[in-house]
Amino acid sequence: METRLGAVHARLRLGIEAESGHRVFGKGLNFFHPENWYSIHALIRYAIQLVGLYGRGQRNARNLQVRENIVSLPYLPKAFHDYRILHLTDLHVDMDSRNLDSLVQKVINLQYDACVLTGDYRAQTFGSIEGAVAGMQRLVAALQQPIFGVLGNHDSIRMVPPLEAMGVTMLMNETRKLEREGAHIFLAGVDDPHYFRADNLEKTAEDIPADGVSILLSHTPEIFRQAAHAGFDLMFCGHTHGGQICLPGGIPLTLDSNCPRSLGAGKWRYHKLQGYTSVGAGTSIVNARFNCLPEVTIHRLQRG
Repeated sequence: METRLGAVHARLRLGIEAESGHRVFGKGLNFFHPENWYSIHALIRYAIQLVGLYGRGQRNARNLQVRENIVSLPYLPKAFHDYRILHLTDLHVDMDSRNLDSLVQKVINLQYDACVLTGDYRAQTFGSIEGAVAGMQRLVAALQQPIFGVLGNHDSIRMVPPLEAMGVTMLMNETRKLEREGAHIFLAGVDDPHYFRADNLEKTAEDIPADGVSILLSHTPEIFRQAAHAGFDLMFCGHTHGGQICLPGGIPLTLDSNCPRSLGAGKWRYHKLQGYTSVGAGTSIVNARFNCLPEVTIHRLQRG
């Protein structure tokens, strides 16, 4: 990892992971991190059970939707017109095996040209990675190549080697060139900006030419301003779960994110940067969803 990422990045990531549990308050881009407050997980679950809605919430969590997002890019090479990218995020594959079963069945017959994963493969934010690695092995076996991914705030850098052994190209502040019929676009990915704050856009973008069409993978939308001014054309992210437990009309109680609510779910734009925040395929803190069904997204790139 040091040879590939640089000694500073590797020390930063491993050092924060070695701290005694993730902080509930402080650190990260926002002050409060409810996903790290494990005593509240049971409290929320008991409250939902008390009102008799836990079963419905779990069924909602398995009711995966396939969304389509059409993106128009004026300088997209003709060869990439109608290029399809499957976007999966916030999988938390070791949260509930039934959720993973639903996800595998949903993606196995989808048609796309590339798949991207924008982090949070593990349910907890610390501890063993074995359950998450085993779950990802099942999911990756159902996906078509090529597959690219980035880490989220729930993930350990120790997950990178096994994920890559499965066939997932992990982008750790790195860029890869996608080629088609002699034309190319650039796919970039940053390490988690939310809690680890290990993203480095300058390093990530250093090999992207000024006239190259570029797509950024980030676990969270919180770096939208930096991504826009760095010149990226398109950004795919997750982290927010769209709120996961929402009021009627899809109004989130919280997004656990230091960004405008307009960036909390779905399609958005900031200056020339187009973005999409997926509400995710999994669940966090409690295995239930209300007024916010899980999703997998197919982004269709259009020239014009």
